[in-house]
Amino acid sequence: MNSATREQGGETVAAEVFDERICSLGEGPLWHPMRKTLYWVDLLNNKVLAKGPDGTQAWDMGEMPSAIGWVDRDRALVACESGLHLMDLNSGEKSLLCELEPDMPGNRSNDGRADPWGGFWIGTMGVNGEPDQGNLYRWYKGELRRLDSGMTVPNGICFDRERCYGYYADSAKNTVYRVLLNTADGWPMGEPEAFLDLSTQELIPDGAVMDGQGNMWSSLWDSARTQCFDPSGREIAALEAPVIRTTCPAFGGEDFTDMYVTTAAVGLEDRPGAEVANGVTLVYRNAVQGQPEPAVIV
Repeated sequence: MNSATREQGGETVAAEVFDERICSLGEGPLWHPMRKTLYWVDLLNNKVLAKGPDGTQAWDMGEMPSAIGWVDRDRALVACESGLHLMDLNSGEKSLLCELEPDMPGNRSNDGRADPWGGFWIGTMGVNGEPDQGNLYRWYKGELRRLDSGMTVPNGICFDRERCYGYYADSAKNTVYRVLLNTADGWPMGEPEAFLDLSTQELIPDGAVMDGQGNMWSSLWDSARTQCFDPSGREIAALEAPVIRTTCPAFGGEDFTDMYVTTAAVGLEDRPGAEVANGVTLVYRNAVQGQPEPAVIV
């Protein structure tokens, strides 16, 4: 276990191993509120993983999956390198909803998340992290529209509880951006602005999620923690991890007070005798009040 602070000067919260399966690049955790199950991906090994009341499951997607949104009890949207797919959560079968950049075979999907209007935001990037080759899109009511371009590693997509702002990061630029949203339909209005510039601290923002109080929790790549920032961008808390490559957080559990964090083993040496292996999926029980993820409308 590993202790972590719930807030500055607050109580400690223990990080537990939720799932021992090693992910080369664990990403995209999603708590399905109807199935009481956590879904996530092992991106580099083409797998969607799950753990819940029915035990553990794994599906080979035949290509790199990167993000998940729930549609209803039995279906999920899974972003893969070729496009957005509708996946049957019972059989594992998938069908294509929308292609992603068919004219850019050197790109793949990366971070994604459902928005409060039932849309789905998804970033793309070069397979080898080529500079400025990535884009940010929103899929909504059957339409895929590009929102931003010239990105390297789009990440950290999340939305404030007032439905006023969308947030996203470019990990390679150590920056989190925010953009004003139309409260009626969720489309961005105006240009994005820098919300967090973490370059001076040399911090790399990866996946992120908003809690029930409107604070952002961002997993920091190669920093062994998930950091909490209040709406003004001030650091107010951190959940420390027993492994270095934390990748993405998600809230779940019966009352959404558990935080699940995926991690990565890629590029790291094995740690014989280590209490916790790189690439496992972690959980912090009763860590902070979160909120459920909205469903994707298909």
